[in-house]
Amino acid sequence: MQSKSISKLIMITALAISVCGPAFPALADSGIEPCSNRTLKGDYGFTIEGILGIPGAQLPPSLGLTIRGLAMAHYDGRGNFTQVDHIVVAFAPPAEDWTPGTGTYTVNPDCTGTAVIHSGDNPPLALHFVIVKEGKEIRQVVDENAVTAIGEKVED
Repeated sequence: MQSKSISKLIMITALAISVCGPAFPALADSGIEPCSNRTLKGDYGFTIEGILGIPGAQLPPSLGLTIRGLAMAHYDGRGNFTQVDHIVVAFAPPAEDWTPGTGTYTVNPDCTGTAVIHSGDNPPLALHFVIVKEGKEIRQVVDENAVTAIGEKVED
């Protein structure tokens, strides 16, 4: 009778593994969890560069305004961030040394995402980004122009 119980237990276990095993994605096997808003938590230092187009003008990008800058952003892990930036446009420094800004972000399970930055009297900036290096780096682009930024996590 005991061998029947053991055989039944082995059969149930095998059935459970065959049914439930494929339901777990490869990420679960690797120990890596999908991305979420929690992936971005802490401080990130950014370098920013690109070309600003001239609103309403049908000009090639080479005739736009060169932009270079730095930013320090703090992500709260819940979809909100604050930042300060120093942006030089067409070789002219900003009026304010460090311009503060706030924003919201959404991270998708595949480590892509979107964000919106509100900074002073400027219109909101929409961004698309990817998270790489297990959350240690963010690569983003401003939707309205050819400006990109790369942010690296500031280690504690």
